[in-house]
Amino acid sequence: MQINYNQGMPQEIRKRDGRIVDFDKTKIAKAIFKAFVATKSHNGERAEEIAGRVVEILDKRITGIPGVEDVQDAVEDVLIKKGYTGVARAYILYREKRAQIRKAKKFFGVKDELKLSVNAVRVLERRYLLKNENGDVIETPLKLFERIAKAVAFDPESECEFLNLLVNLEFLPNTPTIMNAGTHNGQLSACFVIPVEDSLVSIFDAVKSMALIQQSGGGTGFSFSHLRPRGDIVKSTKGVASGPVSFMKVFDTATDVIKQGGKRRGANMGILRADHPDIFEFITAKTNEGVLTNFNISVAVDDKFMNAVTEDSEYELINPRNREVVKKVKARDIWNLMITMAWKTGDPGIIFIDEINRHNPTPHIGEMESTNPCGEQSLLPYESCNLGSINLAKMIKNGSIDWEKLGKTIDIAVRFLDNVIDINKYPLSRIEEITKANRKIGLGVMGFADMLLQLRTPYDSEEALKTAEEIMNFIQEKSHRASEKLAKVRGAFPNFKGSVYKKPIRNSTVTTVAPTGTISIIAGCSSGIEPMFAVSFVRNVLEGTKLIEVNPYFEAAAKERGFYSEELMMKIAKSGTLAGIKEIPDDVKQVFVTAFDIVPLWHVKMQAAFQKYCDNAVSKTINFPNDVDIKEIEKAFMLAYELKCKGITVYRYGSKTTQVLYFGDANDKYVSVDPEYSGGCAAQVCPV
Repeated sequence: MQINYNQGMPQEIRKRDGRIVDFDKTKIAKAIFKAFVATKSHNGERAEEIAGRVVEILDKRITGIPGVEDVQDAVEDVLIKKGYTGVARAYILYREKRAQIRKAKKFFGVKDELKLSVNAVRVLERRYLLKNENGDVIETPLKLFERIAKAVAFDPESECEFLNLLVNLEFLPNTPTIMNAGTHNGQLSACFVIPVEDSLVSIFDAVKSMALIQQSGGGTGFSFSHLRPRGDIVKSTKGVASGPVSFMKVFDTATDVIKQGGKRRGANMGILRADHPDIFEFITAKTNEGVLTNFNISVAVDDKFMNAVTEDSEYELINPRNREVVKKVKARDIWNLMITMAWKTGDPGIIFIDEINRHNPTPHIGEMESTNPCGEQSLLPYESCNLGSINLAKMIKNGSIDWEKLGKTIDIAVRFLDNVIDINKYPLSRIEEITKANRKIGLGVMGFADMLLQLRTPYDSEEALKTAEEIMNFIQEKSHRASEKLAKVRGAFPNFKGSVYKKPIRNSTVTTVAPTGTISIIAGCSSGIEPMFAVSFVRNVLEGTKLIEVNPYFEAAAKERGFYSEELMMKIAKSGTLAGIKEIPDDVKQVFVTAFDIVPLWHVKMQAAFQKYCDNAVSKTINFPNDVDIKEIEKAFMLAYELKCKGITVYRYGSKTTQVLYFGDANDKYVSVDPEYSGGCAAQVCPV
């Protein structure tokens, strides 16, 4: 039946916050259709007819402009009178749920026009929304995005394009851009590498630079490989050196002081080459919890080291002060200690430094020695990079990847990130100089696991690896093309001459796959390229306040297949996984796998699939169960090298006493996570 909506149809509607907007008849039909779907009704096609009846009732009942509640009251009345009691119940329950969410948001003092999740609003309230001198929120999520788009855009057309991406949660930049765009701070980059040379002046200059960067919201990476080893001679004082690990503790303490007044805690990457005489002390530096808590640490291994491991031969330890060989050790002694400590504590990770420099776009400027805190962004000394992620969960149309939409999103996102380089307020002039000379950006992804769920593709499958390669290859080609297009208008990056590029390009690197943390919570999607960590779980939103969260794609599948119930969702939340739950069909279990359901080597393969088409590196945590055999850690490390990953980080569940993810146990506890956990590493040391 075709309804004539124009006759007697309201022209405007009053939102709950008092705003008057255009009346959109299709929204009513869509809401009714969702209620039919939720109850597995076969009368979803009647939604349009019922919506027409709702419009007629509004015309009779309401004089003037109807409100949202008036519309919802009319929907309930029509559904009940038409005999759709089950559908009416589903609609009423949804309405009550939305009312609870609005109440929670009101408690946080945040007005939300975008219908974000409670936890997303909580994250925004804590970290991103502007506040007055009394600490009261004075900005809505929409105003936040408007502030960012206005600050980053060079013209009204770009501002509109940027705002649409942000509001639709199709792309989000890194945290400093969200926090600081359009504010007095104005520091928008996430990643920095600061050099540390072998002198007290250089060391404490680096501490000062770190403090300024972290104060503005950035993360810092350091290579301590140039520092002379413990016990080495110090000619100026006739004393002995204390070594890299000792000085790392100075950096760690400074970060502790800075984070006390910051919006987010500082984070560092500490790197030491495998041939440094203090390598054994470095590898075991985090044996005791509470030491270097603001550092991720990684060993920089070269091809020479990996060959020595394979051949079980000796490896030279070299004093960086004079390049003299201190002694020779079995490479496997270093390798086995790395594996043991990674199994025990989650540290150290590995970066494959030769593989990183094989892809250095500006070798004539210098070699890369360090990365940002999570390892995905290799940078030259004093270089910075700004990151952003496309929400792949939003790139699905009619059950398939929407390549046209993804291509348009890439083009706009590249322009956004390139603009950030120019409007950025840099903490140091040396950082501004080399950043603008190389113009590195890092466009990545989030919501990949959600994309696979919509495609009904298991994460641990060859099909998923193929999808990963297709997606990242597409992003790589389109983003480079967008950067080349920008170069024709704005010019190539200044250090282009002598670089690896033959054709002028605006940015020396364009793609990076970063961990997305809080921005994926805001976007309501899975983190980076990580699989989901639990199908159903409990979120600790506030002290004493807990909310159950269910993966929306699983909830939809459960309702569609007819096995959904709130009791079942709570049962799943005890373990987070579908394994062993009889009520759920096997084909559903196969698709909705969690991080700890997946054999670790599949994690490595997925990282390598994305790395194949990525300028920089890929952040991915290789999760292991608590009882994993230590030999599996070695297999993961070796596979990462063989598949040409640029680094690897592993985490064995329970290897740290303090985590941001806890599984349930026999005492009927549930899988519980901290407010800002979105997937990946379960330890507190990993976030940026």
